[in-house]
Amino acid sequence: MQELLQEPGLFPFLLAVVGISLSGVLMPGPITAVTVAGGSKDPHAGFFVALGHMVIEVPVIALIFLGVRALFKIASVQVGIGLIGGLVLFWMGLGMLRDFDKADITEDKGPYSQSPFLSGIMLSVGNPYFLVWWASLGALLVDKSLYFGLAGVLVLLLAHWSCDFVWLHFLSFISFQGKRFFGKKLQQGVFIVCGHVLIFFTGYFGSLALLTLADLV
Repeated sequence: MQELLQEPGLFPFLLAVVGISLSGVLMPGPITAVTVAGGSKDPHAGFFVALGHMVIEVPVIALIFLGVRALFKIASVQVGIGLIGGLVLFWMGLGMLRDFDKADITEDKGPYSQSPFLSGIMLSVGNPYFLVWWASLGALLVDKSLYFGLAGVLVLLLAHWSCDFVWLHFLSFISFQGKRFFGKKLQQGVFIVCGHVLIFFTGYFGSLALLTLADLV
């Protein structure tokens, strides 16, 4: 991808944006889990998760343009993000595990089903991987987009967000179709698996934050 970024022309840059964006979009994580769980109720849940994710990306990208991406690399900032993000993930994962056996899961009151849009916002804010990605690979794309002026910025935004929307919408659609074909048992299984995934990332991000904190003390 580095070679593509160094080549002149918008088309090679577009290919690089798509390839690098997919490295983040396709990475299994909290947003993937919540999208699949939300898709068990609404086939379009992924679209709204992606929309909430985009709402957080806009100010992050703006901050990178302003040159403050180094802020995300400060150890104390990473600790705070990791601990707060871990609590958000634990709360959402626990909600899934608590409610999976309701008589009618489609009436669930958890944040992942009531508001996929809000879930996209919360999981983006509380996901350290999201900020690390934008402080590194994402920042590289932003820097290269400036070479092409406004056209480069538009290519970056449209290509990156298209990857988000297409993939997450696809995941929720497939989840919804699976529920229709296999019924309530599959739906409950999805909630159990996704709940455990969120709690796993709670421990993962939380342990990284604590290790970073230990190095600071």
